[in-house]
Amino acid sequence: MEYTIDAIKNVSIAGHGGTGKTTLFERLLFAGRVVSKPELVESGKTVSDSTPEEIERKISIHAALAHIDRDGKKLNFFDTPGSSDFTGDVILTFRAAEFALLTVDGRSGAQIETVKLWRNLEMRNKPRGIFVTYLDDDRADFNRVLVDIKDKFKVTPIPFTLPMDAGEAFKGVIDVLNEKAYLVQKDALEKEGAIPDGYNEALAAARERLIEAAAEGDDELMDKYLENGTLDSDEVRRGVIEALAKNKIVPVFAGAALKNSGLVSLLNAAADVFPSPKTAKDIAVGADGAQKDAPLDPNKPLSGLVVKTAYDQFSGKLSWVKVITGTLSADSEIFNVSENKKERIGKLFVCQGRRLEETREICTGDIGIIAKSASLKTNDTILAVGAGDASVTFLPLRLPEPVHSVAVNATAKKDDDKLGEALIRASEEDLTLKYSFNSETKEAVVSGMGELHVNMILDKIKAAQKIDVETHIPRVPYRETITKKATAEYTHKKQTGGHGQYGKVLIEIAPLPRGENYQFVNAIFGGSVPKNYIPGVEKGIAEGMARGVMAGYPVVDVEVKLVDGKYHPVDSSELSFKLASRNAFREAMKLAAPTLLEPITNLTVFVEDKYLGDVMSDLSGKRGKILGQDTVGGIGEIHAQAPQAELLRYSIDLRSITSGTGSFTVEFDHYAPISGKIAEDVVKAAVAFKVQEEEE
Repeated sequence: MEYTIDAIKNVSIAGHGGTGKTTLFERLLFAGRVVSKPELVESGKTVSDSTPEEIERKISIHAALAHIDRDGKKLNFFDTPGSSDFTGDVILTFRAAEFALLTVDGRSGAQIETVKLWRNLEMRNKPRGIFVTYLDDDRADFNRVLVDIKDKFKVTPIPFTLPMDAGEAFKGVIDVLNEKAYLVQKDALEKEGAIPDGYNEALAAARERLIEAAAEGDDELMDKYLENGTLDSDEVRRGVIEALAKNKIVPVFAGAALKNSGLVSLLNAAADVFPSPKTAKDIAVGADGAQKDAPLDPNKPLSGLVVKTAYDQFSGKLSWVKVITGTLSADSEIFNVSENKKERIGKLFVCQGRRLEETREICTGDIGIIAKSASLKTNDTILAVGAGDASVTFLPLRLPEPVHSVAVNATAKKDDDKLGEALIRASEEDLTLKYSFNSETKEAVVSGMGELHVNMILDKIKAAQKIDVETHIPRVPYRETITKKATAEYTHKKQTGGHGQYGKVLIEIAPLPRGENYQFVNAIFGGSVPKNYIPGVEKGIAEGMARGVMAGYPVVDVEVKLVDGKYHPVDSSELSFKLASRNAFREAMKLAAPTLLEPITNLTVFVEDKYLGDVMSDLSGKRGKILGQDTVGGIGEIHAQAPQAELLRYSIDLRSITSGTGSFTVEFDHYAPISGKIAEDVVKAAVAFKVQEEEE
């Protein structure tokens, strides 16, 4: 069936781990008649948690996509991971969807990951709503959760559905928008029925709040509401559609997914009032880096963005594409802007979880899959061949930086290449996973969003490739610099059978402000070092700076001035001056009071209030500097700076301190001097590493 742009609704279901996202996703597919029998997460048979690692761990690791036809509308629902270790797949769904539905536990309220996701949605100005889960539990309290949402998110939540009682007495929900009741049925989908006595007052109050919210969506409706004190049903619907599209209101839905409750109202709202791609915009980036809005438009030639890359053992490489303009057709030719090449694509698919359904076209606003593409990768922009500006791309996914790293190698050296190829492929599939070889530390390093994330990737590779992998804490990329001026002279002189080698230089070195790295000044007058040998001087200094005199780390923030020198008309060469300059630099550095620098990172830690003291105490013990803290609704946010060397196992330490609830982000900020025993230990470790290298 073909759908127009206003008949497509893309919804990302996201939230803290354990809030019932996968269960809600599965039950929505049941309510939408996609599956005849909903499965439990524990069974390992749900539509979305289908990979071996998800089935084994009983958690969502990858984003899953399925669709429901509802009254001629195509509802695309994403199920997403709840752990911060797999946040990359949540981010890609935020980019692909026009609406985010955050699940909040009716027993505990909004938790840390939900707060972080909310902030990400705020950054995007993405329309969103909330589904309050587990209202059939005795500890659940819908009204308390509404207060919690208002406190933590600084918004006034608008109930679109109301629960009828809670705990064992929970009997269903009332649809405020349509003024209907949906009653729980044992082992079956909820059933529409009369609103029971005793709920009319609560419905009237919720209806009034909904009408007020609808009036905010349109100036004309607001004038009519102020004049008449109410709106009719069609006006309410119109106002809600506009208010949601403009992100002016936050709807809240109630339910108990395991009892199939709250599903019909949610599906009806998604089909009827949730934003469609017609009201959405993407962001295009020109060749000059300038950004501009890119409305989704079916009347323009094809353009789209690859939002995810996956590898299936049966179907091969799968490229998930959000179509921004035009229509993507099977058996057609596209232009990959990012790779600057044309590509013939074959079959197209839409998916119901792991099951792929072949389709001939993917229209504007929809999300589909190109199978077995040779060139496409995540963040690539595609165009119709010969159409559009080939210098314009869509803004890449804004993904967080990895926070946990390990150095890896295959136990058997012959398997190193196989391990490297597998990690490259894994990093193509998951852009929050970084894999690189650090030539400075001579280590292959894998970085991810946490210990669980990295271990899961490595376990998967071990099982698939049948190789043993060793891991260890990576070496820290220290730097060396100088703290005072110094002068050194060096003569390189070597006599061989033919021409000899001769070059003499006098250099002065001085410290530069932190972060300026290197500056070369040619202060030669009178031709004591001819111009054609100056490149050799600079090459020699560069070689000298590559390995410092304290521990062999690269040297930074130094000005080098070539003051004088001497050459021989026959024996001098660029090589002679390179060797003379390299040695002169090393001699000068020894006299310039060298010191070690260590990388300092900016750290933001998210924890429950009760753990604030323990976390800050731990950071102080890690030589951290607390820059400030905020607390909103029981969730603390600590801003700090700490040495990278102290944070190599921080994801493990924080998980231990906060019973697995805390999370953090980290990014490099600057280098700072170290001295005393810390510096001595770094030098000893560097010497030991060099000895080990020589032995190998």
